[in-house]
Amino acid sequence: MKKISKIALAIALGLSMTACSSGTATKDKSDVKIGVIQYTEHPALDKAYDGFVKQLKKAGYKKSQIDFKNAQNDQSNCETIANKFVNDGDDLIYAIATPAAQAAKGKTDDIPIVISAVTDPKAAGLVQSNKKPGENVTGTSDLNPVEEQIELLQKLVPNAKKVGIMYCSSEDNSIVQAKLARKAIEKAGMESQDFTVSETNQIQQVAESMVGKVDAVYIPTDNMLAESISSVTSVTNENNLPCIVGESNMCEGGGLATYSIDYEKLGEQAGKMAVKILNGADPATMKIQYQSKDDLQLYINRKVANQLGITIPDEYKDATDIGE
Repeated sequence: MKKISKIALAIALGLSMTACSSGTATKDKSDVKIGVIQYTEHPALDKAYDGFVKQLKKAGYKKSQIDFKNAQNDQSNCETIANKFVNDGDDLIYAIATPAAQAAKGKTDDIPIVISAVTDPKAAGLVQSNKKPGENVTGTSDLNPVEEQIELLQKLVPNAKKVGIMYCSSEDNSIVQAKLARKAIEKAGMESQDFTVSETNQIQQVAESMVGKVDAVYIPTDNMLAESISSVTSVTNENNLPCIVGESNMCEGGGLATYSIDYEKLGEQAGKMAVKILNGADPATMKIQYQSKDDLQLYINRKVANQLGITIPDEYKDATDIGE
């Protein structure tokens, strides 16, 4: 059941309330309750949470006012957590990663929801438009610099003719990135082939199936594969198959290189948006925010590069070495 609007309830009871344009009543700061759903345990998503909390504390909110729940990579847990936050009458929900955001959106049209680590909120059915959300959801996107990452692949593996794109077929954000990757690979004059998984226990088998079929692999910021990246790279690196990955923690897990956004800064952006909403801003009018290109950072796992016999071009000499 959808939660009844606080403003509608106030009118029905004849109460006098000062309401913000998003439909939530302004409160004393110490009375605000914020629920957080994080889809799974992963360093990138953890940083998106840390950045959010940092901004809330900076604005005068206490960590004790934030009810953090991790869904442990289980969609049914997301649904249960979202129900709890709605039933508790939380003033704002922060949802980290697409499945968590979709669960929260499915439970309330009234409580403001700030999202993060969602690649394309519009494609995920969370907003009417990324420029004009139109409802109770807004936040930050972790859309990757896919074209730059494919260019990086081509520079590091100049003889690559066919690239495998490995991702989870049930993650909307991964589907969006895979589509972008196909276009970028074709634009670069190479061919692509999809290799998809739907369950964790398929990852190693699918990784093994790429050997001998492609010259390099691209893995986007896929929640399932990010959590199990070592299962992929243990196969690919052993078989001299370079992997360009979506973000730095996947690179640390055995990927060769990446241009990565800063997830803590992404969380900070989301936190600033949450503070504005708690102070009366309307999420329906707050466009989805993206990481600035100036915040992107190049990471190379030189240990993996040495293992694969890859020479790092001079133009990348200042890259952060994540394989030390």
